[in-house]
Amino acid sequence: MSEVPIKPSVTVKYTQLFIDGKFVDAASGKTFQTLDPRTGEVIANVAEGDAEDINRAVAAARKAFDEGPWPKMTAYERQKIVLRYADLLEQHNDELAALETWDNGKPYQQAVTEVQIYIRLMRYYAGWADKIHGLTVPADGPYHMQTLHEPIGVAGGIIPWNFPLPMFAWKVGPALACGNTLVMKPAEQTPLTALFAAKLFHEAGLPPGVLNVIPGYGPTAGAALASHMDVDKLAFTGSTETGKIVHELANKSNLKSVSLELGGKSAFIVCEDADIDKAVELAHFALFFNQGQCCCAGSRTFVHESIYDEFVEKAKQRALKRSIGDPFKEGIEQGPQIDTEQFNKILKYIKSGVECGATLESGGERYGDKGYYIKPTVFSNVKDDMLIAKDEIFGPVQTILKFKDLDEVIRRANDSQYGLAAGIFSQNVDTINTLTRALRVGTVWVNCYNVYDAALPFGGYKMSGHGREKGMNSLEHYLQVKSVCIPLVNPAWL
Repeated sequence: MSEVPIKPSVTVKYTQLFIDGKFVDAASGKTFQTLDPRTGEVIANVAEGDAEDINRAVAAARKAFDEGPWPKMTAYERQKIVLRYADLLEQHNDELAALETWDNGKPYQQAVTEVQIYIRLMRYYAGWADKIHGLTVPADGPYHMQTLHEPIGVAGGIIPWNFPLPMFAWKVGPALACGNTLVMKPAEQTPLTALFAAKLFHEAGLPPGVLNVIPGYGPTAGAALASHMDVDKLAFTGSTETGKIVHELANKSNLKSVSLELGGKSAFIVCEDADIDKAVELAHFALFFNQGQCCCAGSRTFVHESIYDEFVEKAKQRALKRSIGDPFKEGIEQGPQIDTEQFNKILKYIKSGVECGATLESGGERYGDKGYYIKPTVFSNVKDDMLIAKDEIFGPVQTILKFKDLDEVIRRANDSQYGLAAGIFSQNVDTINTLTRALRVGTVWVNCYNVYDAALPFGGYKMSGHGREKGMNSLEHYLQVKSVCIPLVNPAWL
C-alpha cells in the first residue's frame, strides 16, 4: 500500500512491569519491541519479564492474599472497587481502543466495541462478588453441616494476542470477584492495553499486589508462571500445542488447578433451506472476523450440495468486496495479521491448499507491500483430509466443503481433534434440534455467529480445552469448597 498509515490519537504511557501497585523495570533490565502490524515498525520498547520477575510478582500477590485487605474485605467493598474501575474504563474508552488497534491491527470500531465488552464483563463480575455463598446441608444426625466457598489464593493468567482486553477480563473478573489475587502475563505481541488496564484498576482503589502484570515471552515468563509452586490456579487461553505444555508444567510443579481455552476448527453448516445471501454473509463474518484470528472461527464451511455452486460464487464475490487496509481508516473491515510469523504461517497454508488440489476462488496472496496484510481468501472443492480443512490456520482463509445429508455432515463436523464451536444456518426446527445436540462442541450458534454474552459460558470439548470462561461457571475455577460439620446439642430441629 502506498498510503501513509494514519497516526494513532494516543501515546504509549506504560511500558514497565506492574508489580505490587508500581511500574518497575525487569530485573534483568531487558526490553522487547512491540510492533505496529500495519508497518512492522516499533511502537515501544516494553520491559521483558522472566522467571525472576514472576517470582517478584507472585510474592506480591501472595502477600496481598495472606496479609492484605482484599480477601478480607466485604464482598460489597470489592464490588464497589470493580464498579469504579468500570467507570474509569468508560472514561478512557477511546484511548484504550486506539492503543489496541495500534498494537493489534484490528479495525478501530471493533476495538471500541471490545472495550465496551470488557467494561460489561467487569460489571457482570462485580455483580457476582456478593452473591457467592455456600449451603446449609440437612444432616442425618445432630450436626450443623455447611459448605463454604473460599478464594483459591494466587491465580495466574496467560492470555493471547487476538482479543487482549476481553481475554484479560475473562481471567481478572472472576478471580477478583471471588477474592483472589493475580499475576497476569499478556501476549508479547500485545502488552500495552493490559498495562494500561492495570494502572486504571489501582486508580479505582485496588490494593497493591492484588493485580500484577508481567509482559514477556512464553518459554520464560509464561513457563515460570505455569510451574510456580506458589501459584494456586492457572488460566490459559491460546493454542492447543502451548496448552499442553502449560498443563504439563502445572502438573509437574504443585498440581495447581488449570483451566484451558484452546484452539478450534469450527464447522459452519449451511443447510439446503438456507437463504443463500444471508448464509453467505454470516459465513463470511464467521470466518473473516478479526482477520480470521479467532479460536472459534467458522473455518470449515459445510454447504449442502443442492446450493453449493451458488454459495461458492457468492462467497467469492463477498470476499472480493471486503475492504482491507489501515484499521484506523473508517469503513475498513480487515486490518493486518498480528505479526510476520502469523503472516508467513497463513501463506504457507494457502500454498498447501493449492498444492493439494483445492480451488482457489479469491485472494491467496499478500495485500500491498508493507505490513502483514493478506487478501481475503476463499477455497472451494476442499476435502476433509487437506491441511486447510484440518489445521487451525488462524487467518482469513475460508474453506468450503460439500455435504449430502445430516448424518454425513454430523459425522464429518465431529471428525476433528477440536470441539470449540459450530454454526448452523437453517429454518427447520427439527434440523436445528438434531444438529445442536449432535455436534460435540462447547458453543453452537444458530442463524448467528460470534455472539458473546457475559453470562454465557464459553469453552471447548476434546482438545479445545477444559473448563469454562464467562458466566457463573467460570467462578468455580477460582473457588475452593470446604465442608464444615459441627455437633449440635439438644437441637430444636434438624
